Amino acid sequence: MASASEQLAQNLSFSTFGKAKELQKRILFTIMVLIVYRIGTFIPVPGVDMAAYSQVFTTGGQAGGGGGLLTRMNMFAGGAVERMAIFALNVMPYITASIIMTLMKGSIPSLVALDKDGEQGRKQINQYTRYLTVFLAAFQAFGIARLLESQGFVYNPGAFFEATAVITLVGGTMFLMWLGEQVTARGIGNGVSLIILAGIVAELPKAIFQVFNLNAIGSLSAGLMLMIIIMGIALVGLIVYVERAQRRLLVQYPKRQVAGGKMFGGDSSFLPLKLNAAGVIPPIFASSILLLPATAGTFIAEDAPGWVRGMLSMTGYGSPAYLALYTVLIIFFCFFYVPYVFKPEDTADNLRKHGGFLPGIRPGARTSEYLQYVLNRLTFIGAIYVAFVCVLPEFAIAQSGGKIPPSVAMLIGGMSLLIVVSVTLDTVAQVQSHLVAHQYEGLIKKSRMGRRRKN
Repeated sequence: MASASEQLAQNLSFSTFGKAKELQKRILFTIMVLIVYRIGTFIPVPGVDMAAYSQVFTTGGQAGGGGGLLTRMNMFAGGAVERMAIFALNVMPYITASIIMTLMKGSIPSLVALDKDGEQGRKQINQYTRYLTVFLAAFQAFGIARLLESQGFVYNPGAFFEATAVITLVGGTMFLMWLGEQVTARGIGNGVSLIILAGIVAELPKAIFQVFNLNAIGSLSAGLMLMIIIMGIALVGLIVYVERAQRRLLVQYPKRQVAGGKMFGGDSSFLPLKLNAAGVIPPIFASSILLLPATAGTFIAEDAPGWVRGMLSMTGYGSPAYLALYTVLIIFFCFFYVPYVFKPEDTADNLRKHGGFLPGIRPGARTSEYLQYVLNRLTFIGAIYVAFVCVLPEFAIAQSGGKIPPSVAMLIGGMSLLIVVSVTLDTVAQVQSHLVAHQYEGLIKKSRMGRRRKN
């Protein structure tokens, strides 16, 4: 049976949206921020020979081909890496820093204490995350600057260019992080996620055009192109279905008698548990780890021993070892990250404090054990689902014999589709919640006006 809020949400219309002025302002602010982001992806880093760099990147040279680090970064940055723009690093250093801080919050006592210290503690942790973001962004920017110099894409190589590139790229990342926080506070949806979504969506038309262009020149057969289209549509449908799936646990509240002999309580509600509680964090983290050997290989490939070059080739993008490790790492990080998203002990304690209980389960430790039991099984199904969605397209592309360019492969891959669909669903849900809140406010005002007229 649908809840009251769900029934109210079903009655939403364009007239309701037209009256929600606050929501319109939030959406307009979000659009303006995304426009600023897209403009920044076309402003190049000073000192880079864009003619030579763009040519090598387009032809799939060492700087951008092979499905390596820059190609992966280009997908998230909306083409900023291909143009070596000031937003080339995007918000990936911030996401990596957030993941590291989330993992550290469960193992370092001082951070655990800060996490439990309320709003002030969370602000301090966010500040630490920003510091770590600067460090990671500076490290990645310096690596990119050295790589550009080694490939001959710089007019005047040297310390001055390296300092300029690091300051520009780190500044772009910090500016995007600030924009994301502003969207979260004053816009609609999660700002950082929307920035990544905007980058991927901006590159999707280009990838689709490349698929049809390859088919037109005969490099891609009609059957393979049809398989890509069907696979993309099927994956989107699967992602939408699973991301909306929930395991609802019935929670009951006992009746209690108050002064005057009146009985209150006796209500029931549901505790929703998502099938994929980890979201898109496991594939992002797994792909980042797998890209480390490839990134290191770009610096040591010429001087490395034969066995090192062999290991790098075995774990290269699309190889069987890469796909196997990718699957294992996704499943591992699903189980590793979910306990930081949903904590059965805290949930059981909150239920006990508010008088709620699961039918047939004793409050306290038994409830915590049961929640952990259910969560483990949901996480296993969710991990298999995420691994399937992310690995299947890359396996199919690897079997195509390299007929599909890495940029197209990554944009139609499972991880990019997972990010696009998940962020879109979350944003739509937030828009719907704002409209529902607006309707509730309207109903409350009408009821108050009716009481005043009666009086």
